[in-house]
Amino acid sequence: MTSEVSRRGMLGLGVGATLAIPAMTRAQRPLPPHREQDSVGVAVVGLGKLSEGQILPALKRTKGVHLAALVSGVPEKAKKWATEFGLPDSAIYSYQNFDSIARDPKVQIVYIVLPNAMHADFTVRSFKAGKHVLCEKPMAVTLAEGERMIAAGKAAQKHLMIAYRCLFEPVNVSAMQMMRKGVVGAPRLIKTVMGKQTSLSDPSDAWRLDMAMSGGGALADMGIYGINATRYLLGEEPTEVRAWARTDRNDPRFKTVEDMIAWQMKFPSGAIGEGSSCFSQPGTMAWQAIGTERRLVADPGCFYNGNAVRIVGGKDDDQPRVAEIDHFGNEMNWFADVVRGRAPNVAPGEEGLQDMRIIHAILQSVRDGGATVKTGFGYKRAYDPATVVGIRTAI
Repeated sequence: MTSEVSRRGMLGLGVGATLAIPAMTRAQRPLPPHREQDSVGVAVVGLGKLSEGQILPALKRTKGVHLAALVSGVPEKAKKWATEFGLPDSAIYSYQNFDSIARDPKVQIVYIVLPNAMHADFTVRSFKAGKHVLCEKPMAVTLAEGERMIAAGKAAQKHLMIAYRCLFEPVNVSAMQMMRKGVVGAPRLIKTVMGKQTSLSDPSDAWRLDMAMSGGGALADMGIYGINATRYLLGEEPTEVRAWARTDRNDPRFKTVEDMIAWQMKFPSGAIGEGSSCFSQPGTMAWQAIGTERRLVADPGCFYNGNAVRIVGGKDDDQPRVAEIDHFGNEMNWFADVVRGRAPNVAPGEEGLQDMRIIHAILQSVRDGGATVKTGFGYKRAYDPATVVGIRTAI
């Protein structure tokens, strides 16, 4: 699911252009042909597997946002990517000197792609630096951290968006639209299955298998997709949840986190959400929405690519046909539009905090042996992605 990194040099500057105007400074050089004139500069914080495999390759093609800086604890890695994008050494920051990014006008957005336990501190530091923040999910480890992030954004009068890429991904947007139109009839049941195999030898898995760093193991990493999907497919919020876990404590991966967790959520309409997350199964990100007349089935439904949704019980000519799009480029372009005042923020910090509250309720139910935990937190989306996002076909 990772994209190969191109080694073709600086974006938008062919050999001919370089030879024709050798005396031009970087600031004077023409924009890459695909980039909008008011494209927004982003600093990517954390150069792990997700950044190198998905986010940075996407930034080679995005129109509304472009790479302006890199933040990493590994100077050699940052230098490699800076060279790839034609960025100067001054565009490379460490975690220690990150606060000096406040003096960099080329950076308007900070994209935080770090272990969950680091999200809150770097979000607050970014807001203090006067930048907007796009933060990977889950937004933090504790509810207090999430609330602190939201408060910091409001104090700085800057946008905070949580990176729920599926809210902008065409397959999931089309599914939301079909649900709102009643394609399945009255919704009865949403089922989500999210999981993968993990290894302590993989650094990107190791911190996810640490409760202090991840805040919830498979539930926080994979289960959050199912929780969010259930909510956006139904367009409503759960009122209560019950959950159970099955974990082999002899497995060295699961010393501090649960492995498999299964849950049920009740919704005001009477619909039920059933979900599971697991760190010891083949890679799966699937969901289905069952109504009184038809089903929507997406398997896969939340992968980085290859997703598809079909109507079970409908005619062949009713089947949705949705083109692929780069999820991360699409998401970053949307946030750039939010920053430029062209689009609403459909995934603000409050959206991330709602999922965190539900995650904590699920973990509480697990600790209490499957007891019912109330989840009527009073949250309501400001914008329904089904009506405001639309289906984009290019980044």
